[in-house]
Order: sequence, then structure tokens, then C-alpha cells
Amino acid sequence: MTPRYLKYLWFSFALFLPSLSLAAEDLATAALPHLNLTQHWTGYLSLVLFAVAYLFAMTEEVTDLRKSKPMVLAASLIWVFIASIYARDGMSEQAGLAFRASLEGYAQLFLFIMVSMTYLNAMEDRGVFESLRIWLLSKNFSYRQLFWITGIQAFCISSMCNNLTTALLMGSVIVAMGKNEKKFVTLACINVVVAANAGGSFSPFGDITTLLVWQKGVVPFGDFFALLIPAIVNFAIPAAVMHFAIPKKQPEAVQEDQAMKRGGFIIIFLFVMTIITAATFENFLGLPPVAGMMMGLTYLKFFSFYLQKTADHSDHPSHELTDSEVTKLQPQAVNGKIDYFAPMKMMNAPQYKEAAFDQPFDVFNKVANLEWDTLLFFYGVMVAVGGLSFIGYLEVASTHLYSDINPTVANILVGIASAFIDNGTIMLAVLTMEPNISQGQWLLVTLTAGVGGSLLAVGSAAGVGLMGQAKGVYTFTSHLKWMPVIALGYVGSIVVHFLINGRYF
Repeated sequence: MTPRYLKYLWFSFALFLPSLSLAAEDLATAALPHLNLTQHWTGYLSLVLFAVAYLFAMTEEVTDLRKSKPMVLAASLIWVFIASIYARDGMSEQAGLAFRASLEGYAQLFLFIMVSMTYLNAMEDRGVFESLRIWLLSKNFSYRQLFWITGIQAFCISSMCNNLTTALLMGSVIVAMGKNEKKFVTLACINVVVAANAGGSFSPFGDITTLLVWQKGVVPFGDFFALLIPAIVNFAIPAAVMHFAIPKKQPEAVQEDQAMKRGGFIIIFLFVMTIITAATFENFLGLPPVAGMMMGLTYLKFFSFYLQKTADHSDHPSHELTDSEVTKLQPQAVNGKIDYFAPMKMMNAPQYKEAAFDQPFDVFNKVANLEWDTLLFFYGVMVAVGGLSFIGYLEVASTHLYSDINPTVANILVGIASAFIDNGTIMLAVLTMEPNISQGQWLLVTLTAGVGGSLLAVGSAAGVGLMGQAKGVYTFTSHLKWMPVIALGYVGSIVVHFLINGRYF
């Protein structure tokens, strides 16, 4: 491996793109005639800008600077530099089309996350997660048992649903259950990220990597399930180690049941139907999943209309909150640190419980309460990485990957790179190269690209989504502390793949 290759692999472009729009975006960009700026000052400066923005994003909890600010600035400047060079050479149209391809990819991600988070906020409003939390706590599970229950659920759900939606769903339950035990929330969120990425790596429709490989036809549908045991190992090894760091406690006993609000079960059903609609649009109609998600949003909007029109006395607040009471429901500063669990603690007061339970349902309020900093951060990442790809760095990395390195080593490096580069992007590059490798090697790169994103909190959409949801508790740094253990699971899954799937090599 040459130093030049290491340079490109490490610095080329970091983080990830959302799995939902990669294929369309990359194919559209690849079809455009463009200049090779990898050794031009524009390329070098763009790499520096992205690295600095990435550094600020990683240290958000130290600097208190929202991660979206440096990332959006870096993305804007990168495209200013690209556009200026192309305008000088009379190729402004190509630069504009490339930027629009990145923007289209972000638009799909934005709308997908908007629908997912709106549904999750609606379920939270209807008391779904609180009811689930109370039900789990009523079974007298310890924090360690809850750690395993949520992890296994994430592993199973992600084999049928994308890892972002899975992580947001399980994260809501974890935050609700662990509101008095932040260490549990941190470790459980790490566990969910690892489980969600592992669960999607063995299912042909569980992750963008498996979907791309399946659609390319290099691995038959049934052979993907040979990765089930390696995926379980990838999840189980770090979970087994983290198990001993979970407090030997039980959550506080629940004294009374929490009834779910009217429409809670129907919203759950509508959310499931929305996911099915998205999968149907993609697999049978050839439309992007976001089209199905937007149709699914209308399910919730019409049901919201029904709830408003049929509301009775129980749907209206019997206790109006004063301005001071509303202020208390905001995150509070405690010893110089923001306590994001303060609103949950305050909700134990009778007047807050009563008012929150009886508020009328409005779907647009759920849209307004999205994590906008995370969504803008996604914009910066996608647009910046799209610019770096258009400059030519992805092509450089792809060219060297299988030409100079043993396929096994290359496929392992692909997994490590997926902690910095989106797994869908890097898998699409591998498929485009069409390396002459065995079926076992194709399965290996599918596995490593799928689970490698667990090494860093920003290595997958699941990790970034949870950082926004459990803000201040689950962070980049807290995940990084457990990276050696996660890497142990990564190595273990590769070893198991070679041991049990030797017939494919």
C-alpha cells in the first residue's frame, strides 16, 4: 500500500451519505463530464475545509458550536471553489448539474427523515413509548436486561427496516426508560447502533449495501443469509463486554399504568404501513423510497384531521400551562451543563402530566419539533462529500483499492473506510469497478461495508440520528471510548465468516 493511497483513503471524504439516495446521486454525478481536480489547489483546499469542519463536528460537546454550522459553511465554500474553476473553463453547466444531483440526494434524505421523525414524535405524543417503557419496567427487568432486550429488538427490526428508522425508534424507548440513568442511555445507544448496522448486513433489503449487491446480481438472494451468524457475532461481542459496564440496578418501580392516548395503536399501524409503502414503491414500482414515505405522511395527516374533528372533552387540556410552567419544560442548565432530561423529570408533576396527556393532536406540531440541527448537518455532509466526489477523490481511491492490494485486505479496509465514508457510496464504487473476486469475497465486502460504520458514531445514519435524539448523553466521544470493543466484534465477524462460509471462496 503506497503512502499516496493512504493519503487518499484517510482524507478523501469523511462521514457518510444517507443510504436512501446514494445510487441515484452517484450515478447522475458520474455521468457528467468533469475536471480532475485531485491535485489542484481546489481539491487540496476542499479536503482541508472538510477535515476542519469534521473536527468541529466531532468536538461539538466541547465547543458548544452546533455541528451544522461548520459543516454547511464548508460545503458551501467547497462548491464555490469548484464552480469558480468550472466557470473559468466555460463549464458552469456541469458544476451546476453536479450540485443539483447532491441537492436532490439531500432532499430525499430530508423528506425521509422528516416523515420518520414526525411519526416518532406523534407516537411519543400519544404515549406509545411511555406505555412501552412502563410495560418493560413493570416486568422488573434490570438495566442489563433492558440493554439486551433493546439491542436484540434493534437487530431484528433492522433486517426489515433501515437502520436510521430502527435507531430512532429504539432510541425513543431507551431515553424514556433511562431518564434517571444516563450511563445506561449512553451504552444502550451504542449497542443499538451496532445492532442496527449488524442486523441490516445479512438481509438483502436491510441496508443499502446489501440492496446494491443484490440488485447488481453478484450475490443471489438466498446467499445473503450466510452472513447471519457473522452479523450476530458482530453485535454480540461488544454487547457482551459492555454488559459489565451497565449499572447493576433496576429502574424505579412503576406504581401505576400509563394508558396510551386515543389513536396510539392506529399511528403505530400507520407507521408500519408507511414503511411497507416505501418498500413497495422501491421494489415494485422503481420509485425512490421517499415517495412512499411522503404518501405515508398523508396517512398520518388524514388521521390527525380525524382526531381533531372527533375530539371530545378528554382530548382538550383540563389544565392550561402558564408561561413559567412552559419555560420549565425546556432543557435546563445544571452546573454549567445542559440537562436534556429536565423536561422528562418535570413531567412527573401532576399538572404537567395532565396537560401533556390532554393536548389536542396536530401533526404539524410534530414536524416543527424535528431535530433541525441534525438535518442541516446532513445537508452539509452530503453536499460537501458530493463536491469531493465530483473533484475526483472517490475515483482515485477506487482505482487503487483492488489493483494494488489483496482482495481480503481490500475488503477489510473497505469496512474500516465505511466508518468515514458512507457504506453505500463505497459499495457503489466497488460494484462499478467489478473486481474479479470470489462469491466469498463479495459476501465479505457486503459484511464489512455494512458493519464497519459502527466503529464511529458518525459512521452510519443510525449513529448520527441517535446523537440528535439523545443529545448531550450519547455523543461522538462516548462512542469513541468503546471503539476498541466494537472493533473486536468487527474482527470476530470476519473470522467467523471465513470459518463457516469457506465453501463460497
